[in-house]
Amino acid sequence: MTLTYQLPEMTLLTAFADVSLWQLALVAGVALFASIVGGVSGYGTGALMPLVLVPLVGAEPLVPIISISAMFSNSSRVAAFVRHVDWRRTIIVLAAAVPTCVLGAWGYTRLSSAGAALVIGAMLIASVPLRRHLKKRDFRVGDGGLALGSLGYGVVVGGTAGSGVILLSLLMAAGVEGAGVIATDAAISIAIGVVKISVFGLAGVITAQVTAFALLIGIVALPGAFLAKAFIERMPVHVHTAILDAVVLLGGAVLIYGALRH
Repeated sequence: MTLTYQLPEMTLLTAFADVSLWQLALVAGVALFASIVGGVSGYGTGALMPLVLVPLVGAEPLVPIISISAMFSNSSRVAAFVRHVDWRRTIIVLAAAVPTCVLGAWGYTRLSSAGAALVIGAMLIASVPLRRHLKKRDFRVGDGGLALGSLGYGVVVGGTAGSGVILLSLLMAAGVEGAGVIATDAAISIAIGVVKISVFGLAGVITAQVTAFALLIGIVALPGAFLAKAFIERMPVHVHTAILDAVVLLGGAVLIYGALRH
């Protein structure tokens, strides 16, 4: 019997076999843009990447791909804004969110492709009015409220993409401001990412395709936080937020429509 060994890099390259160069370029371009947007506003990657990934790979591997690639972008944000991280509130959020995140991630692995598209699409659409409502109400919480809100955030972030707006709203309501929101969100997201990737790995949903797309997005997105740091005081945040809201609503609607058709 002859045994053959396939190099890991060859396995990753074959994951792109059915994807054209222009499609890969589109994914890379959106990844860089989303990382810059995320570096300024704190969210964007999970909201924008589904728009280009779902037509290429489907909804099912989306959350694992974004979870792995986010480790790159969040690490670069922490590196760029490390002195602004609120470590006390980081610990409060993680203590509450990690157990429920495991539950949410496990639930996601049980969904069909159509079910995953419905969940992600609904979360994207709901995130826009939720963010606007919390901002309008000038929502404020103490440490206890932050921990309670983090329990619910853990379930949602474990099984969806684009749920970062919830964490941002909680941090701002707890009194974290400016670059501290971006930095603290990134520090929390790294730990949450480790939990999600562990669950997905144990469930066997991290395939060569997931790894290949995650590495592509993550590596391209690395400079985003440093570019965002250069622009953060000049870019009109309300303009890109309005555009992002429109894109998120459209993308969520497209995902739900596609899921219902199947």
